[in-house]
Amino acid sequence: MEEKATNSELFEVLRKKAILKQEVYQNALTTFKLLKSVIMDMVAAYHQKYNGSEPVIPFEFYDKSEFELELKFGGDVLIFMMHTNIFEFSRMHEVMKTQYINDDKSRSYSGVINIYNFLADSFKYNRMNDVGYMIGRIFINRDMHYFIEGKREIGMLYNNFATSVISCETVTQIVESAILYTINFDLLTPPYDAVKLVTVSEIQASLDNMMIKTGKRLGFRFQADTNGIKPID
Repeated sequence: MEEKATNSELFEVLRKKAILKQEVYQNALTTFKLLKSVIMDMVAAYHQKYNGSEPVIPFEFYDKSEFELELKFGGDVLIFMMHTNIFEFSRMHEVMKTQYINDDKSRSYSGVINIYNFLADSFKYNRMNDVGYMIGRIFINRDMHYFIEGKREIGMLYNNFATSVISCETVTQIVESAILYTINFDLLTPPYDAVKLVTVSEIQASLDNMMIKTGKRLGFRFQADTNGIKPID
């Protein structure tokens, strides 16, 4: 009887944790689908406004998979990618110190949608050595509350887990902030010493597989880039 009681308790713990993660996963997936819908509407509005205009500035949506979508505009690409697993914030994270989480620890379990910025030419010319940057990541919990870690326009505006709730309006603001940050995140010339040496094989290679890396901040070190993603001034 004692063994059966122990098993029963174990099974209940298993069920509760699995159900919690399923709820969080469904909320993350719902958010990702809403993100996709918002971006599609934004692309349609752009083309309606500038259809036939010269010069042609791309603003295009690509549905890559169930968990990945791509927004191409100007010379940039934003990739939104939903992770299929559920995560919990580390004990040292600032979110874990809030009353919102202290009242119910299950609120700390979150799905994650990552936002990456790449140069459009990196894909166009198949430059496999080019680098991209995670500019933000969205955490969604069982209450459909969200928290964003990210750069400038993204991370500074959406970091109140207790009151920020996913909606069409908030998702639109997130996408607009990601685009605005990317537009202002310009490609800088790397230091001369970082690119002054080129091998014969690199210089002979065609443009589409050139080994010389290109990235918006290649060769430069920023505290926010080396210490992880977090809101910065």
